[in-house]
Amino acid sequence: MKKIILFAAAALLTITASAQGKLAHVNFSELVQLMPEADAARAQINAASKEAQDTYQAMVDEYQSKAQQYEQKRATWTDAIRQNKEKELTEIGQRIQEFQQTIQNELAQQQQQLMAPIQEKAFQAVEKLAKAGGYAYVFDASQYLFVDNNQSKDLTPEARKALGIPDGRTLETLQQELQAQAQAE
Repeated sequence: MKKIILFAAAALLTITASAQGKLAHVNFSELVQLMPEADAARAQINAASKEAQDTYQAMVDEYQSKAQQYEQKRATWTDAIRQNKEKELTEIGQRIQEFQQTIQNELAQQQQQLMAPIQEKAFQAVEKLAKAGGYAYVFDASQYLFVDNNQSKDLTPEARKALGIPDGRTLETLQQELQAQAQAE
């Protein structure tokens, strides 16, 4: 039901827009992902993620080592030592959970902070092209199921040039680059 309402609203907006002025569209998501600045942001995010994973793994290793020691020696320990070791294991487990939650939030926040200026730059480039071309509306093609190229001009190629995205670079080549990087690590 929600999709039908969204589709109807988009259709109504398109009809209204075509009656009022020229239409254009751009694949905004593609632009942002392919921008050279996005590569640098991805590298920073990946480095931070790797550091977080290393820290997490060190915490898990510590927990497993102490849990193994506990299992091996608990029968020989006094009640006070055993309770202290159990408390220590519980605290390490809690720290691991807290770290997981905190680092996920921090990495998401870092990604937002790094991508915001990239998205803004892409928006400004599209806006400049739209104004120069006299377009009344520019739609994000990645948000629509169908865009009629006869009624709406695709500004994506012009925006790619304005943003310095190499001609041969596509989402597919980006995916291949990312996979090659992941395999190299």
